[in-house]
Amino acid sequence: MIERYTLPRMGSIWTLENKFRLWLKIEILACEAQSRLGLIPEETLRIIKEKADFDVKRIEEIEKQTRHDFIAFLTSVAENVGEASRYIHLGLTSYDVEDNALSLRMRQAADLLLEDLRVLREAVKEKALQHKRTAMVGRTHGVQAEPTTFGLKLAVWYDEIGRGIERLERAREVISYGKISGAVGTMVQVDPFVEQYVCEKLDLTPAPVSTQILQRDRHAEYMAALAIIASSLEKFSTEVRNLQRTEIREVEEGFRRGQKGSSAMPHKRNPIVCERISGLARVVRSNLMAALENISLWHERDLTHSSVERVVIPDSTILVDYMLNKFTDVVKNLIVYPENMRKNLQKTKGLIFSERVLLQLVKKGLSREQAYEIVQRNAMETWQAGGDFKQALSKDRELLSYLDQEELDRCFNLDDQLKNVDYIFRRAGIG
Repeated sequence: MIERYTLPRMGSIWTLENKFRLWLKIEILACEAQSRLGLIPEETLRIIKEKADFDVKRIEEIEKQTRHDFIAFLTSVAENVGEASRYIHLGLTSYDVEDNALSLRMRQAADLLLEDLRVLREAVKEKALQHKRTAMVGRTHGVQAEPTTFGLKLAVWYDEIGRGIERLERAREVISYGKISGAVGTMVQVDPFVEQYVCEKLDLTPAPVSTQILQRDRHAEYMAALAIIASSLEKFSTEVRNLQRTEIREVEEGFRRGQKGSSAMPHKRNPIVCERISGLARVVRSNLMAALENISLWHERDLTHSSVERVVIPDSTILVDYMLNKFTDVVKNLIVYPENMRKNLQKTKGLIFSERVLLQLVKKGLSREQAYEIVQRNAMETWQAGGDFKQALSKDRELLSYLDQEELDRCFNLDDQLKNVDYIFRRAGIG
């Protein structure tokens, strides 16, 4: 399902065809630079640019013998170019080409993910504005705390997605570097002009210092940005899953006509997409650990990073693309139950207003400890007996010696609890 969903878009970035096409582009740009240095005749460059091509199946066939994919690629290109091919890859090592192509593909992937993030953020913004004043109870430690609104909950997501965009933009910049510096980074076999020329044409910044490769802290930072995005999506999905619990049922994933929730229980409507997102976030985070392991290599380079990143980088970009698109669908089709939110607000019989009463007593001159004791003993009675909190307070002679009934009633005013919602929305840039 995941592959079918993403291949036309994100998956195409990671095809062999796209990789080899970028390799060829980089090799030709290097030939252009060498020609400008007078190392490749202009007529030879013309032939290379005219004939250079490859065949993916032929590369795979050659690789079975060479056991080296880049040499197999060069051999396939040489079969098309002929004698002039001896000038291709002049003074370069394979990762002078491979790393630049990887940077380009990671940047292409980042561009798609940034687009996904902006679409999701707009969907969250629209839903937040719709439910700006939809009152519900806030929960800490899984226990009812104080009133909030569903819009404010979504405003938190909106702000966090914005940080995800900023983080990925920085990671895109960090990975937009290239190198053509030879086998150990000394540029002894290739003029520095070649690196400058090729990187400029690819819109990459030459790495100030490199070895045989770009240093993998760059790739790890990119993967960290993806892992944080995935973790944010898991956070949002977990909230939906919790709010969809039967005992709460304040929101629900959209349930399509004909959809089935369980093979055994026809009544089930499960948050399957959010559960899937929560599970996939674990994969993306585990891929980050592999990317962190890739930072430490032997001397100027060993091969341990190569096999790892051929898996974890494509997989993570594809997974995050999928997760972003699926969660956007969840947000757009989310079913909200304001009436259940109101019922849950009333479930604790007014206990969620306890802090207002506490603060009002403090304003009357009581110490915090004195006020806390008065409010807490009435709250505990309400918890145990199941009565109404305001009624219990109304019978407390000590409390009534400080607050009259009108002052007590104001402590239970829901609108007062939500008076700063507009301010928070404006500060979050939602409006």
